[in-house]
Amino acid sequence: MKAKELEKMEKEIIKKAEEAGIENFYLFKTTFDRYQRLVRMCYDLEQTCENEPLMITKEYVKGRENVYVHPVIRAYNQTVGAANKTAETLTKLISCFKEEEPEVDDIDPLMEILNRK
Repeated sequence: MKAKELEKMEKEIIKKAEEAGIENFYLFKTTFDRYQRLVRMCYDLEQTCENEPLMITKEYVKGRENVYVHPVIRAYNQTVGAANKTAETLTKLISCFKEEEPEVDDIDPLMEILNRK
């Protein structure tokens, strides 16, 4: 993903947060910063995955070789998982604080009776 595409998507998230009135909310800001960092880490790890062999060989004391999956793959999978969880948290924060105008049909009849004076 290109940097311009990331910036455009980040602006969309900020716009949604502004609509919900939480763009300056501490939990949103720290979670969003963490999400941005994780996405950039994923991008860097992807580049490493593309440029390095997926399997590596380690040589032991007696000259024996063992083949392993490159450690960057594990790091990438963990980082993607963390980014997905952080995105889920951002989505929950935005949707929990989103202010929606109640529709006329959404008025609870019991509350209407209780509120009459």
